Amino acid sequence: MTADPTQVAAVVALVAVARPECGAALVVAIDGHSGAGKTTLATAVADGLRAPLVHLDGLYPGWDGLAAGVRRLTELVLQPFCRGEPAVYRLWDWHRDGWGQAVTVPWAPVLVVEGCGCTARPADAYAAVRVWVEAGAGVRRRRALARDGAAYEPHWQRWADQEEALFACDRTRERAHLVLDTSSA
Repeated sequence: MTADPTQVAAVVALVAVARPECGAALVVAIDGHSGAGKTTLATAVADGLRAPLVHLDGLYPGWDGLAAGVRRLTELVLQPFCRGEPAVYRLWDWHRDGWGQAVTVPWAPVLVVEGCGCTARPADAYAAVRVWVEAGAGVRRRRALARDGAAYEPHWQRWADQEEALFACDRTRERAHLVLDTSSA
C-alpha cells in the first residue's frame, strides 16, 4: 500500500494554515482503526514535512493497552514537546511482551504522531491537525493480518473492541479536521 498523494497534500495543506496547540510545536495526529492506513499516510506526511514520526504501536503496553498508550503518548511525548524538550520513552517489545529499548525524539517544530487513539482525550488537546483515516472492516482486517501475520490474528477482536469503546465514547472521528478513506489504496 502506498499513500495517495492527494491525501498527503490535503494533510500538508492543513498543516500550512494550522497554529500550534503544543507550545511552539505543531502536532499532526493521524488516527483511525487498525489496518486503516494510518502508518502509510503518516510516513508520507512526515517525509513531506521532514518531521519526526512517533508510532503509538511502540507505546501501547500490550494487547490490552490502548488507553494506556494514549496516556503514555500524552505524558512522554506531547507534554515534553510542548515544553520544547525532546521526547524519551521505551518501546513495547511485542515479541517479548515487555518494555524494550529507549527512544529519544529530538524536539522539532512539527511532529507527526500516528496510531489508534492518538487524537483521543487527553492527547487531542495537543494536536493542531487531527486526521481520521478509515477503510472498510474487511479491508482493514486483511491489511492488519498481512502486516502483522498470525501473531495478530488471535488479538484482532480484542483490540477492535478497545478501539470501538474508545472511539465511541470519545467521538474521535467527529472531532477530526479531516476524514480520509483509504479503502481503494
